Amino acid sequence: MRKLTSILLPVVGLLYPFLVYFGMEHVDTPVFALVLGAVWLIRAPGLLKQPGGRWMVGAALAYCVILAFSGEAALLRWYPTLISLLLLFVFAFSLRFGPPIVERIARIREPDLPDAAIPYTRKVTWVWVGFFVFNALTSTVLTLWKPLSWWTLYNGLIVYFIMGTLFAGEWLLRQRLRATA
Repeated sequence: MRKLTSILLPVVGLLYPFLVYFGMEHVDTPVFALVLGAVWLIRAPGLLKQPGGRWMVGAALAYCVILAFSGEAALLRWYPTLISLLLLFVFAFSLRFGPPIVERIARIREPDLPDAAIPYTRKVTWVWVGFFVFNALTSTVLTLWKPLSWWTLYNGLIVYFIMGTLFAGEWLLRQRLRATA
């Protein structure tokens, strides 16, 4: 059951743009809010233990409450922007109040992370901060001025291609750096 709940929020996140695209005309906005809020509540115990988890859960649940009580379907499109801003906040604050998020993730796999790797993890965290700024801005522009189909294409497909490219590029660079070290 724990494994199921740990994948529930990411799956809903992946499907969210398509659920909005296909469901806006058929599902009332408060129903979206209740389902999204329920998913966040199910995942909350695990997320509250992670860096920035309280902020993420609190902001997401506040968004769900606003969504439920306003009933405004247009607000459904702001969710990807909210998530990007929350992740931007978590990654940026980890740079200030350390250790950086990427270092924390690296230490899960390699607890005795070499000192030489610390500046690298900081740089990678900065790359993700830049990505979250870009993603929040792009999602905002698409929310405000572009058709729902463009918003869905970007938030449901293109952004994951960009993230995959970042992950793959970082992995390749890390392999190259390790080979030369």
